[in-house]
Amino acid sequence: MQIKIAPSILSSDFADLKSELKKLELAGADLVHIDVMDGNFVDNITIGAPVVSSLRKNSNLFFDVHLMVLQPEKHIEKFVQSGADNITVHAEVTYHLDAVISKIKSFGKKASVALNPATPVYMIQNVLGIVDMVLVMTVNPGYGGQKFIPYTLKKIETLANLREKEGLSFEIEVDGGINEETIVDCVNAGANVIVAGSYVFDSGDVSKSIEILRSKIRSLR
Repeated sequence: MQIKIAPSILSSDFADLKSELKKLELAGADLVHIDVMDGNFVDNITIGAPVVSSLRKNSNLFFDVHLMVLQPEKHIEKFVQSGADNITVHAEVTYHLDAVISKIKSFGKKASVALNPATPVYMIQNVLGIVDMVLVMTVNPGYGGQKFIPYTLKKIETLANLREKEGLSFEIEVDGGINEETIVDCVNAGANVIVAGSYVFDSGDVSKSIEILRSKIRSLR
């Protein structure tokens, strides 16, 4: 599978998101990861559908919207209308995961499911055939700049093995603590969509940071 770089705007300058998106486009980002936090499932509160809608008017990038919210089924249609291309929901927050995934896909959007570090793969095994992507949180959700949790690599490997064994096609995304060292471990384990926030934006040179990550990926081939 193609290895994709998905910078997270959680670490960008929220006072100038339009310019930050333009930087990502010029740097050749494959998609942009948009973290939506509600202050309940995680402590922080970030942005909602109106902001995503405003961003959509200023960018042609693929919008990978990650809902870190309780009762995500109540928010699906709003984020579809705002311009999300993929919507990710957490397995931990809904009793009706199949229904939520089906609702997302009914709007013609890609649907993905996320797992917190301590959530086992078997929790989502029955929906692997209908999701477009599985997001493995490699840090605990809610804050940027955290340190990568090594044991999550086993979860990535488990998902990659299940995908091959069952002949499935879902992508594997990782989010949290990604840098030029951990990206190698994640790709080797089977991940192909790499979310990077602090590493990309804190350097002050978005293009250079993305190119370093790509160079690490090329070195594996």
